Amino acid sequence: MEFITAVGRPEAVKTDAIIVGVHAGGELTPSARALDRACSGAINAAVKSGDMTGKRGAFLPLLGLKGVAAPRVLLTGLGSKDDFNERAFSDAVRSSLKAFNGAAKKVAVAALDWQVKGRDAEWQACNVAIAARETAFRTDELKSKREPVTQGAETVAVLSKTRSAPSERGLRYGAAISNGMELAKRLGNLPPNICTPSFLADEARQMAKKWKLDVEVLETKQMEALKMGSFLSVARGSEQPPRLIVLKYKGAAKGAPIVLVGKGITFDSGGISIKPGAAMDEMKFDMCGAASVLGTLRALAELKLKINVVGVVAACENMPSGAAVKPGDIVTSMSGQTIEILNTDAEGRLILCDALTYSERFKPSAVINIATLTGACVVALGGVNSGLFSNDDALANQLMAASRESGDLAWRMPLDEDYQEQLKSNFADMANIGTPGAGAVIAACFLARFTKAYPWAHLDIAGTAWKGGAAKGATGRPVPLLTQFLIDRASR
Repeated sequence: MEFITAVGRPEAVKTDAIIVGVHAGGELTPSARALDRACSGAINAAVKSGDMTGKRGAFLPLLGLKGVAAPRVLLTGLGSKDDFNERAFSDAVRSSLKAFNGAAKKVAVAALDWQVKGRDAEWQACNVAIAARETAFRTDELKSKREPVTQGAETVAVLSKTRSAPSERGLRYGAAISNGMELAKRLGNLPPNICTPSFLADEARQMAKKWKLDVEVLETKQMEALKMGSFLSVARGSEQPPRLIVLKYKGAAKGAPIVLVGKGITFDSGGISIKPGAAMDEMKFDMCGAASVLGTLRALAELKLKINVVGVVAACENMPSGAAVKPGDIVTSMSGQTIEILNTDAEGRLILCDALTYSERFKPSAVINIATLTGACVVALGGVNSGLFSNDDALANQLMAASRESGDLAWRMPLDEDYQEQLKSNFADMANIGTPGAGAVIAACFLARFTKAYPWAHLDIAGTAWKGGAAKGATGRPVPLLTQFLIDRASR
């Protein structure tokens, strides 16, 4: 799907179809009014007849309007003008493109006059691209007979009266973010017998070759030499060897890098503390933090941002076997701190802590780890907000600003020192779980013990990285948030 800007009057644009908005009560947007004048009031007539009320989600196709170059005009309902928000904007783009059912290969969207409070042309164009690409994403890659799906638009043009640098920049951002999200979704959706730690390493190597990144993949012996006892303890129960994947993007001549650390548990059985069987298949999504790191680097490389970024992916399986780590075992992390493992299903923090210690060698300006870490975060925030924890207010504020700008929402959670009491152990420097209550906070407090050398933030995406039920699949979050954060940092 290609994204372009179409410059000119709505009635004169040569395209297979044009989409214009109608608000509740039949109020036409500026582009709809321009078309109405050109076709001698045919659009107003459709509104007055009651065929188009402007109700959110409604649409009405009009064919062969005299005075309009496009053979198809789609009126899309935007709902109340006062209540038209970011979600309504994206929903309108998605539903409108789907309405053509493959009949239009080139579609112009007059979305720059769909006004969302506080949003500009760059945001509008960016989100047209993201929403449009979502309509084309498929999950049937491994089906022997792929489901017949009508081919959608090949070109989506944002209609503009004049050439606009903000809207063109927005389309470029949106296309890159969509590419990153699609990579993250595809990796998340792949089954765990295919998407293994070695598969993720191969994916990173392919990315490095295509986008001219530096890549290094550490295997078991190298991790043993680094004394990553915590990480390796999780991998012991599986026949799949672990991998620590390092990708480097160098977009600036100087400057300390941002390090993105992703949790890559390619399947999480819970280990000896085995999970219930129901919905255990969804534990293939426990590597979505790793997928989001790779997706963000994909977007970053396409945008050629002037910033330095290192992606670190800690990848392994968490399986029960005679060799698996047991509740009560004590392991030594790369930092030298000892950990009493009370629950082997609290494994994400055990691989991340060594990856966070490893990240010190890059002398980072900031480190952000992304992980499907705790069910407690799902209880706290559901599937709307990712949980954000940080030891640095400035970094947290930047991530929250990127969250608001991208619409990839996060909510800052506490990290008070008093919570650290719950991690006390009689036999080691710390336990890997705490007493009941505040589970997401305790997990973050555990990680915080390994991040004292740099500004750090933790995104718990357990509720936002994938959906279950009929809509089962990875979401690609938080690639938009992370990419927006890096765009903002690069422009400083």
